[in-house]
Amino acid sequence: MASITVRNLDDDVKRRLRVRAAENGHSMEEEARDILRRAVGGASPPKDLGQAIHARFAKLGGVDLELPVRGPMRPPPELG
Repeated sequence: MASITVRNLDDDVKRRLRVRAAENGHSMEEEARDILRRAVGGASPPKDLGQAIHARFAKLGGVDLELPVRGPMRPPPELG
């Protein structure tokens, strides 16, 4: 487990943390851990590039493109 030290914390913030911890039946440390856990949320799986691009532009809506009619494929070149 990792440890952190918070310096220059306002006295009022510390007092409110102590009161909040007491209301929830926690120590100040446990209350701070709980607040941090909820603030950063759970680990989310990383998105691949396609998902990231889709998420960024999804709210803009879709685009309808006209696709040209395709003809038959050309025969492959003779290399021999």
